[in-house]
Amino acid sequence: MTFNPNASLDPSQVQDARGGGGSFGGGRGLAVGGGGVGLVIAIVYVLLGGDPSALTGTGGSGNGAVYANGSPLAAECQTGADANTKEDCRIVGYVNSVQAYWKGEFEASGDQYDTARTTFFTGSLDTGCGLASAAVGPFYCPNDRLVYIDLGFFDDLRTKFGAKGGSLAEGYVIAHEYGHHVQDLLGALDTGSGSQGATGQSVRTELQADCYAGVWANHAAATGFLQPLTSAQISDALDAAQAVGDDRIQSEFQGHVTPESWTHGSSAQRVHWFTAGYQGGDPSRDCDTFSGGI
Repeated sequence: MTFNPNASLDPSQVQDARGGGGSFGGGRGLAVGGGGVGLVIAIVYVLLGGDPSALTGTGGSGNGAVYANGSPLAAECQTGADANTKEDCRIVGYVNSVQAYWKGEFEASGDQYDTARTTFFTGSLDTGCGLASAAVGPFYCPNDRLVYIDLGFFDDLRTKFGAKGGSLAEGYVIAHEYGHHVQDLLGALDTGSGSQGATGQSVRTELQADCYAGVWANHAAATGFLQPLTSAQISDALDAAQAVGDDRIQSEFQGHVTPESWTHGSSAQRVHWFTAGYQGGDPSRDCDTFSGGI
C-alpha cells in the first residue's frame, strides 16, 4: 500500500501502551474480534493448550503497568511519507483513513461519527472488556470503544495462518475492527451477540464487518491518505480474509471442520463479503448480512 506522501497523519487517534499493558476502563463485556480473527485465535490458543483466562474477560487485574511514556508516534508519524517507511505510522495512516471515510459517510446521512482510538499494546492489559492478552489477536471493545492490537499479530498472520501478508492485509484487519465500531454506533452489535454456527448472528456480524472493510477499500484513495489501490493489494486483503476463515482454521488446528461452532464465517464467505463491499462501495445497500442467506 502506498500512502500519499503529503498526507497529514493524526497520531492522536492511536494510543501507545506498549512496554507494559495499561489500564483502560476495567470491566467485563463482549470483546469483538479481530480482523475477524481475534476469537478464532483464542480458539486456536486454547486448542494448543493455552489458559483461556489469560485471553480476555476473566482472570486478574493485569500487571499494574501504565502507558508507555514518551511514545514516538507523535514525533515520528506526521506524514504519509512516514507511513510508507514505518509500520507503526502505516497503522496510524490506516486508522486515519478508515475513520475519515466513516466520518464522511455518517455526515452524509445526517449522523455523527464518534472517533475511536486504537491502542497498541504488548503482553496483556486491562480493557473495558476485561484483561486482554496479545494471544487473542486484534479486537474491538464496545465498553470503552477502543480497538486493541499487538502489532506482532501481523507476523502471526503470515507465520501461523499462512497469509501472504502485505500492507493491505494490515489495512483489512484495521478496517474490520472499525467495522465493529460502526456496528456499535448503529446498534448492530446487539444483534450479533447471539448464536454461533454457520448462519448464526455472530457470523453475520463478523461478515458485515468484512463487508465494511471492503467498502472502505473502495473509498480509500478518496480519503486523501492513500493512493489508488492496485489489484495486487486487493489480492493481499482477500488472501488475509481467506486465511482466517473458520473452516480453514479448524481444518488446520483441529483436523476437521465443525460449522456449528463457527463464529466468523468460512474462507469463502469472508472473501465474498469483503468483495461485495469493495465492488459495491455502499454500506447500506451492499452489506446487509442479517437478512437472507450468507
